[in-house]
Amino acid sequence: MEPDIIPYSPILHRPRLTWPNGARVALWICPNIEHYEFQPAFKRLRDPWPRSPAPDVLGYSIRDYGNRVGLWRLFEATDTLGIPATVSLSMSVIQHYPAILEAMEKRNWELMSHGIYNTRYHWNFSREEEMAAMLESREIHRKLTGREQRGWFSPAITNTLETFSRAAEAGFDYTCDLYHDDQPFPVRTPKGDLITVPYTVDLNDVIVWRKGEEIDAFAQQIRDYFDTVYAEGEEQGRVMCIALHPFWVGQPHRIRGFIKVMEYILSHPGVWATTAGAIADHYRATHASALEAHLAAREALHGR
Repeated sequence: MEPDIIPYSPILHRPRLTWPNGARVALWICPNIEHYEFQPAFKRLRDPWPRSPAPDVLGYSIRDYGNRVGLWRLFEATDTLGIPATVSLSMSVIQHYPAILEAMEKRNWELMSHGIYNTRYHWNFSREEEMAAMLESREIHRKLTGREQRGWFSPAITNTLETFSRAAEAGFDYTCDLYHDDQPFPVRTPKGDLITVPYTVDLNDVIVWRKGEEIDAFAQQIRDYFDTVYAEGEEQGRVMCIALHPFWVGQPHRIRGFIKVMEYILSHPGVWATTAGAIADHYRATHASALEAHLAAREALHGR
């Protein structure tokens, strides 16, 4: 990533980031609630369904399980744990399945855009196509919730070279399209600045699934990750994101393993269980000016 878009600063050289009530770790849970077209409207660089030709009944059905069953187990789990969530949401979900929207609204979950469908990749989108998708997402959210949408996360992690600039222009104020840091960070674009809220492709159940591992391995990974950032967070506040897909973690033989490891995390003092938007807000209110001054001094010293 070009330094003029994402400035470089080693995490231990920055001003100290603190979280509310002296928390060490800002924890946010990110269910990826997605909708996959049975027969995608268009295909470009990659067929969304690898078991071609269409229809890929197996692939579609596995993912459909998440919205029909797995998500409802995840709702119950987060209710039991008493934690909020920020959803990486295919916006078509709340058009097709109003019961899911009702359940998320009941829990005050934050709805971040993950595009319209997770089978509509943005690679090679023109400016007009990408802007249209972003603005359509905001309009769907506005129409069905009455609120403005704040977060952008490209569907299936399919960015263009101009995604950040277009997201800022479209009115989003934070993005989860970068996985480069353990703290929020500014993204500079010609159309305005965004904040990154750290998402994860490592602490992500789909990656575990693709490696053929099971919930015990995922839970151990979560625990090890937490133990590290919790220790580091005493000196420099950290963000921990856990990325979930209801079609995987919401299976009967997996959900209890997730609950158990979350109970371990939440048993520690100094864990702020929150949303991506709240993390961005706290960063802007308490830390952004100090970090910008630090970056300006660093750029003056090093010439960038």
